[in-house]
Amino acid sequence: MEERTNNNISEPTLPPRRAARRFIVSGAVLGIIAFAFYAGYQKGAYGKAMTDVPVSPNRAVFQNASNDDQDTTIDFALFWKVWNLLGDKYVEKDTLDAKKLFYGAIDGMLAATGDPYTTFFDPQENKEFKEDLEQSFDGIGAEMQIKDGILTVVAPLENSPAQKAGILAGDKILKIDGESTENIGLNEAVAKIRGPRGTAVTLSVFHSDEDAIREITVQRDEIVVKSVLLEIRDGIAVIQLTKFGAETTAEFKVAAQEVQRQGARGILIDVRNNSGGFLDAAVDLAGYFLPSGSVVVIEEDAEKRRRELKTRGSNQLGGVPIVVLTNQGSASASEILAAALRENRKDVLLVGETSYGKGSVQELIPTSSTTSVKITVARWLTPDGHQINNEGIKPDEEVKLTRDDFEAGRDPQFDRAWELLRKKL
Repeated sequence: MEERTNNNISEPTLPPRRAARRFIVSGAVLGIIAFAFYAGYQKGAYGKAMTDVPVSPNRAVFQNASNDDQDTTIDFALFWKVWNLLGDKYVEKDTLDAKKLFYGAIDGMLAATGDPYTTFFDPQENKEFKEDLEQSFDGIGAEMQIKDGILTVVAPLENSPAQKAGILAGDKILKIDGESTENIGLNEAVAKIRGPRGTAVTLSVFHSDEDAIREITVQRDEIVVKSVLLEIRDGIAVIQLTKFGAETTAEFKVAAQEVQRQGARGILIDVRNNSGGFLDAAVDLAGYFLPSGSVVVIEEDAEKRRRELKTRGSNQLGGVPIVVLTNQGSASASEILAAALRENRKDVLLVGETSYGKGSVQELIPTSSTTSVKITVARWLTPDGHQINNEGIKPDEEVKLTRDDFEAGRDPQFDRAWELLRKKL
């Protein structure tokens, strides 16, 4: 999924029953900061009355600062002083865009947290994000993330232009149309990669199992994301989950009914390249395989308070043998489901590669009619209390998928998972 953003998101439209849903892609102090910035921005514009912007005396205090030696009083006069200095001194002051600088200040504040999942969406980014939520947008169909300072592919979407062109999970994007991605922001990278269907973008790609950098040209197209794909053959149901979106639970209900109707004797759940989505969707799906009341995930908030999220489902597929396929692109909600199944059902096997390792929860919060902010609000742990952030979940049996395999149409990960599942029947 192409990031706006991890996340970038191609989940379906948010249902009206929830004001805010948590992503596994989920402050009065913030209110003070936002008001101070907004009030000043209203009164000033670069290119004309820049010097009319008043110096704000507002101060904000982070009452919950854990470091007693930290100066928690913020004097916003410094912000306005720099703002005014730009308007007075900058050599090309007529080129300054006040709104761009204003949004950049908010971006910088969130970036200073050091959390790549806490981010601000300006009006254009917010629009693109909502398009992603509606499951239809123009682009190449690959989710991006800044990892260790490098623009990295989290996962190409199934049957997307990116996947067809040979983009793989874990690929490093070094250039976009000849321009270096060094020090690029995630939103800026997404804006450069996305574009109208029918146009092309050339990416300079480095893959971990190769020494050379490849130039890959990808034709943009309309990206429509379906989150649950089902195929039943030889008594085994292969369920591919591409995303944990707003419609995933409803789609999975239909798939589960078909699995039962055809009497499948085994289930292979494929969450490779599934970068996550909504937390409640992962909990809902776990309920099809686990007894009601089973712990799916443990949330831990800023005060270290823990809350167990448990299944509410019917366990209608609970007696069917399961193997789960994971890879480096399996993140967030995918990891929650995989860990919940393995730790609650000792017969469940994980096959493939160590997962991505995203152990945090984000919440999307509107900040105006056209902007929003995505904030990390919690960490999550597996039912047994394990933290997987930056470590991922190791499979029971590791099977690599190389570029040679991909180009030859081979899938040794799937083949091994199929073989192990057959032995369970």
